[in-house]
Amino acid sequence: MTKDNTLATTVGRPASYRWMQLLMGIVCMAMIANLQYGWTLFVNPIAEKHGWSRAAIQVAFTIFVLTETWLVPIEGYLVDRFGPRPVVLVGGLFCGLGWVLNSMADSLGLLYVAAAISGIGAGAVYGTCVGNALKWFPDRRGLAAGMTAAGFGAGSALTILPISAMIRNSGYESAFLYFGIGQGVVVVLIALLLTDPRQGVGAAIKAKVQSLSKSGGVLQSRRDFKPAEVVRTPVFWVMYFMFVVVAAGGLMATAQLGPIAKDFNIGDVPVSIMGLTLPALTFALAIDRVLNGLTRPFFGWVSDRIGRELTMFVAFGLEAFGILALYHYGHHPVAFVILTGLVFFAWGEIYSLFPSTCADTFGSKFAASNAGMLYTAKGTASLVVPLTSVLTTMTGSWHAVFIAASSLNALAALMAWFILRPMRRAHIEAANHEVSAVDARPAGDQSALAH
Repeated sequence: MTKDNTLATTVGRPASYRWMQLLMGIVCMAMIANLQYGWTLFVNPIAEKHGWSRAAIQVAFTIFVLTETWLVPIEGYLVDRFGPRPVVLVGGLFCGLGWVLNSMADSLGLLYVAAAISGIGAGAVYGTCVGNALKWFPDRRGLAAGMTAAGFGAGSALTILPISAMIRNSGYESAFLYFGIGQGVVVVLIALLLTDPRQGVGAAIKAKVQSLSKSGGVLQSRRDFKPAEVVRTPVFWVMYFMFVVVAAGGLMATAQLGPIAKDFNIGDVPVSIMGLTLPALTFALAIDRVLNGLTRPFFGWVSDRIGRELTMFVAFGLEAFGILALYHYGHHPVAFVILTGLVFFAWGEIYSLFPSTCADTFGSKFAASNAGMLYTAKGTASLVVPLTSVLTTMTGSWHAVFIAASSLNALAALMAWFILRPMRRAHIEAANHEVSAVDARPAGDQSALAH
């Protein structure tokens, strides 16, 4: 972390205060990570007990992601209006309740209801914590959003083995029940310590932000766009499309990694790397969680220095290569572990790059709401996950799924540099020119941009 103790980074609080708020957001994100990243461990046990098809079970995952993402704009609005504490508190309660219901689900209907409740809770926590990071750190948005998202990406790494062991020894129902209660309680307790970042960023940071933007490294809008204005801008929809196509490939890997390993006949094959031996699927999941977490602050930090679009071009291109390589070489257990790690490393950064890019483009004041609207792209992408199971069943292989995912990532990489970059620059320059024109007017005649 940077030494900004000499700066008046926060109003009426020590410089370290915003870092403590960031840390608490990261812990909350880690507590809800298993709701998404631990799901693949439960798919086969649920299917074996109830005889439901994997495609039917994965509908629950889609419902979870839809409710987690598509309601975030509403939750972001509540955060922008009332602050983070009440939204995260309710979100923690819903997260715990959802997994408790999963432990009791004896029908697909109840499994779907539990998924919806879990999704609402996870979205409330996720949207709030990311929005807080964007507001507390306008000078380091990529890094702060990346560190926060890392809690969600890597938060389940330490619990993969305990959850797997509990499923194996006590049944998946016990894992849902006890981990659900524990995770929910931690989020509720931390919610009580969160404070509102509004009016919290000091003059020194605001001056630094303007300096960074003028230097051309990371362009930022000086105007705060309302959500209703954002959805009318073409640049928002370009970002939305890119988010959808990149997220789709990663979500497919997240939800289908267990079934893919089973179909490749390598899930239980022992793999030894650096003196550690684990079944291939368990090893892959553990490594994936770590790399999926590390990539978010890493690429966020990189984007703070070289720009958002160039970072996207590199990362999305790497993801296209990783998905294609996983299909061709993933039948070998060691290659499966390494290549799934590469796929997650090149995918997870979307959860730092897109929120920070959104806040740079549309301002800080409505950052939670605006980033929440963009985050719904993840929900749109989740609609693809059940279709991958159907497509694989129809074709008898994963070929079409992997080729499509790789091609879409390559498309997003090219769009980042050749379409998004010039569009966003033109948008920000126009917005900043508008603000400068208003600032130049006589006092009392500056209401045009009063949002």
